[in-house]
Amino acid sequence: MNLFDDLENNNKQMPLANILRPKTLDEYLGQSNVIAADSPVYNLLKAKRIFSFILWGPPGCGKTTLARLIAKYHNANFLELSAVTSGVKDVKDAVENAKENLRNGIKTILFIDEIHRYSKTQQDALLPHIENGTLHLMGSTTENPSFQVIPALLSRVQVIMLNPIDIDSMRKIVLKGFNYLEENYKLNLKIDDDVINTIIRLSSGDARFALNTVENAYFAAKGSISSKLVEQLLQKSVAKYDESEHYDCLSAYQKSMRGSDPDAAIYYLAKMLSKGEDPRIIARRLLVCASEDVGNGDYRALLIANAAMNAVEKIGMPECRIILAQATEYVARAKKRNLDAVAIDKAMSDIKSGKDYPPPMHLRDSHYKDANKYGFGVGYVYTHDNPEYIQQFMPDEMKDVKYF
Repeated sequence: MNLFDDLENNNKQMPLANILRPKTLDEYLGQSNVIAADSPVYNLLKAKRIFSFILWGPPGCGKTTLARLIAKYHNANFLELSAVTSGVKDVKDAVENAKENLRNGIKTILFIDEIHRYSKTQQDALLPHIENGTLHLMGSTTENPSFQVIPALLSRVQVIMLNPIDIDSMRKIVLKGFNYLEENYKLNLKIDDDVINTIIRLSSGDARFALNTVENAYFAAKGSISSKLVEQLLQKSVAKYDESEHYDCLSAYQKSMRGSDPDAAIYYLAKMLSKGEDPRIIARRLLVCASEDVGNGDYRALLIANAAMNAVEKIGMPECRIILAQATEYVARAKKRNLDAVAIDKAMSDIKSGKDYPPPMHLRDSHYKDANKYGFGVGYVYTHDNPEYIQQFMPDEMKDVKYF
């Protein structure tokens, strides 16, 4: 630290989102599915087990914050790199740092932000050091790791998916922001529920964006903050679209496709996209409909819906609206057949009700020593050698059951 560093730090204007970053896991909001008291991640923390993982989620959902809090919980050395500005040399330096800390009994967590931006060579450089325990990797990405992270690295880490922050948590975060500003700057501004709801809606589950909006609106206002002011700051218009309507529109969208009404399906698609719905959520519902409601009535529907989902991940709005519209029309017009959904639900219901039987002896795996001695695979007829031969595949107790 020198004089110039002091001057630089003194002149910094710390963003509100950074000031209010949670200091403990108890303050961390919006990802209860990951750090709830009965979750696997929580249990690993309680067991004091450090493990390598990649956090996958949209911007502002708390990926970096969660990694820092976990490192703090374990009293580990926390090294932070950005995949945008770092490379193999930085990884090597981090490894040497980790080795030095190990000699002093301190574990190291290497956090790499936007890890999907690392090349294959850069990702390969991490592998041996994760494998031998020199360091533990925590990465963050807004992209699907299945497409952007090499298989060798994925096999050494867990992928934890984070969601956009839920409405209740966003409300707490926005209120915390306004309360902090009022306590420190005392402008005595009037803030009503419409303003809070507007910020929540336009932030789309992004806490960083919400707090930046809170900060800008607070200092741009005179006397009171209005929804109109927020819209002007963000240059966005507010469309009423609460959590209930979110589910209602998704439901109407799928039911319209199921009912072979492409016009209604397109209308609900447009409604959701216009109001800021995450297109990935829509694509997932499209994929479900293609299987549940179309199935083998037209097997191409599932292929098209899956292709649309992959395209949405890669392209995003606004261009992905056309891809979703194309796939929506196809699924809506496709011949409907739900026999597969009915069959699997009936079979799973049978299993859960106690009809849980092992395969017949002649169908069991015989590709190991002594299998024949136990009767496994004995009597099985290879279908391709004798296609006319009729053999029983169902367990004896289920031999007369038909699901199709």
